[in-house]
Amino acid sequence: MDTGTAGTARGADSRLSTAIAIARLTGIMGIVYVHAWTGRTAEELAAVAFSWQAVLRTVLSEMFGRSAVPLLGMISGWLVVSTATRRSYGPFLLGKARTILLPMVLWNAIAIVLVGAAATFGELKAPTPSSIGWTLNELVPLVHANDINVQMPFLRDLFVCMMLAPLMVRASSIWLALVASIVVVWSVSGVHIPLLLRPQILLFFAAGIAARRFGVAEKVAGWPVVLCALPFVVLIAPRLWTALLGNVFFDAHPHVMAAFDILFRVTSAVLFWRVAWALAGSGVAERLRGIERYGFLAFCDHLVLLWLFGPVIGQATGALGAALYPAYLLVQPLLVLGATVALGRGLMALSPAVARVLSGGRLGQASVTA
Repeated sequence: MDTGTAGTARGADSRLSTAIAIARLTGIMGIVYVHAWTGRTAEELAAVAFSWQAVLRTVLSEMFGRSAVPLLGMISGWLVVSTATRRSYGPFLLGKARTILLPMVLWNAIAIVLVGAAATFGELKAPTPSSIGWTLNELVPLVHANDINVQMPFLRDLFVCMMLAPLMVRASSIWLALVASIVVVWSVSGVHIPLLLRPQILLFFAAGIAARRFGVAEKVAGWPVVLCALPFVVLIAPRLWTALLGNVFFDAHPHVMAAFDILFRVTSAVLFWRVAWALAGSGVAERLRGIERYGFLAFCDHLVLLWLFGPVIGQATGALGAALYPAYLLVQPLLVLGATVALGRGLMALSPAVARVLSGGRLGQASVTA
């Protein structure tokens, strides 16, 4: 390989790494829209589902929030190939326990203490410990999702995927396709098996492994943005309509909606990866990559921040329906990111070891980890 070819290869690898970092950061910021503070109960939100502010919230949530989860799962599968094939099972799983399971449990404990205290001794309307079983499930969501940190089943299921990863990365493509097919059937059937709370995550994880194997990420990066956007644009309208109709529609057509959800999430992952690739070649790439090291911390802490500080800011802007609420809704991911960066820097100044644990090893490390 001559010097020019080697330089081109290094440049391509650098852009790929940057695109992965940007995709993860933008995906996590998009998830904030799913959990954004509204100042309304579920019943109140359902009653005003077709008001323009509620529609705006749904659009942001579906386009940037729920669309992010499949890409985050695929990226984890793509990245795990190198570590799962290089390390023996024990050290590999121990490393994933430190970077996924431990911060999940610690942030769940922090949420129980801080949010529970604010609800018990203050005016915050939030879940509080009601039994030993509730507390244990809140620490490690074993049978159903958390009530406070509702995002944590992703990490819980991701760790289960990591337990299977050494086998999956060494399996033939036929076996990998069989695993994906079983998960599709499982997801569409709606059967609840606590092995995975959200079985789709294993599907996207397997898709990421396959994408690494067949160079799909690089191929999609070469597609026109319009081509990647077309399936998403076609599917987003019915997706938004069914989301606005709420649980009644989903409950009436569970299998059809589960199948449609998988299709929609795959098309959204393709589009958002192509956008991340474009951003990786832009002038903001290095700045976004620098901020990405706080992304995992933002994933873990954003519900705690929204529970505690969402109502405080909401006193000035008003709840959903108030004149200033749309502006507050739009900037909530930026507010979470700013608070997380401040928190991360504060933790690193006080105790780098604590910062490393709570950030899943991201703070203080330049490498991209699964």
